[in-house]
Amino acid sequence: MPRIRPEFTKSPYFVDEPGNWHLKPGAPKALKVEFENYLSSLEDVDEPGTINGVQIDYPFYH
Repeated sequence: MPRIRPEFTKSPYFVDEPGNWHLKPGAPKALKVEFENYLSSLEDVDEPGTINGVQIDYPFYH
């Protein structure tokens, strides 16, 4: 399932270089916070039985 495109990617301060996403100098503080939070979320481990790190319990029908 594709993820929703983060709002910061639509900002003129966002630089989408392959393997080197960053913000241009002078980016607003709120944009910096959103960007850092997004990058931190990428470090969450997705394990089997989880969706974006959240454990999913499946009902078993017999």
